[in-house]
Amino acid sequence: MSDHILLPEGSIEKLSTTLNLGPTHPATHGVFQNILELDGERILKATSTVGYIHRAFEKLAERRPLYQITPLTDRLNYCSSPINNMGWHITCERLFGITLPKRVDYLRIIIMELSRISDHLICNSIVGVDSGAFSGFLYLMQFRELIYEIYEEVCGSRLTTNIGRIGGFERNFTNKAFEKLEQFLATYPKQLKEFENLFNRNRIFMDRTIGCGAISAERALNYGFTGPNLRAAGVDYDVRVHTPYSSYEEFDFSIPVGKTGDCYDRFLVRNQEMWQSLSLINQAYNKVKEFKGADAEVFHADVPAYYLPEKKDVYTKMEALIYHFKIIMGETDIPAGELYSSVEAGNGELGFYLISDGGRTPYRLHFRRPCFIYYQAFEELIKGGMLSDAVITMSSLNLIAGELDA
Repeated sequence: MSDHILLPEGSIEKLSTTLNLGPTHPATHGVFQNILELDGERILKATSTVGYIHRAFEKLAERRPLYQITPLTDRLNYCSSPINNMGWHITCERLFGITLPKRVDYLRIIIMELSRISDHLICNSIVGVDSGAFSGFLYLMQFRELIYEIYEEVCGSRLTTNIGRIGGFERNFTNKAFEKLEQFLATYPKQLKEFENLFNRNRIFMDRTIGCGAISAERALNYGFTGPNLRAAGVDYDVRVHTPYSSYEEFDFSIPVGKTGDCYDRFLVRNQEMWQSLSLINQAYNKVKEFKGADAEVFHADVPAYYLPEKKDVYTKMEALIYHFKIIMGETDIPAGELYSSVEAGNGELGFYLISDGGRTPYRLHFRRPCFIYYQAFEELIKGGMLSDAVITMSSLNLIAGELDA
């Protein structure tokens, strides 16, 4: 269809074109829709639609005992689901007033930082694909596979992990898990450096990303941005530093920040955060190795009301049988209270606002999903740009449909 129409007087009036970008278009990286009004390839207007995979997680959670909510959190940002799991466990532990053994904190940091690397390497390698560079994706994805193998050794799962429990982990880390961790720490830095060499000063990549999808620090804060997308705009907010949890205050790391808040800065910030995560994992692993004897077997706090006892104890001890029955049947009462707890997830501040009336399930539960907030700004970020820029902007925001809809 022509972009022009001939009027009776012979003059020409330009018409815009409407394009559906999604919900099934592969460039959207998820099931959500953008109705774009285009002048040629320039975007005049964008109308975003969410809800294509809305699963009512919050309402489902309000009908479940706390430990059964963990698998729901897996389905938020499934690129780094262990952080979601542990963010929920930390929320429960704060409600109960549980203090975790230090070894558990350090093991959690190892898993959470592995998850952050997994999240960032997917995001940045896909930004490369969307700018026409496929090699970086191939360089890094084999290391996501290695991270998943570590998850498997810890909990038996890969993508939706259901990893850990309220009070710690469901079992101790195996020697094979630590061996795979050492393999990752020995090999990934070299590969990450090569990935940076492919992209950081690549003229084509820079031309595609510099100035694309930029947002100022003020606008980002007004929208409620957090995580790498806020830090790329120049604001050094990180939950791990401003509201420490899991003993992060004991670790030495910096917060990478950008200046312009564009796709290029978001790319660079995520790259630098992977280096910081590697440093954190090394520090935590060194602390874990200091535990000897019985201390090296500690993987859970002493909270029998929320942790399934060993099967042999269930068969031979009355107390273990009672705890097992109450946990499985969801008959453990939750302390009454109200709190908001958050962690620094792969995409930003992932928060849980929990209200308990003293029953056996949450009275109200709200998930603060970073992607839902970023997506509100998407129209502003792409308006006036080219259609191809909209795809890269979407990638660099790391919009995950599971987290967006919840």
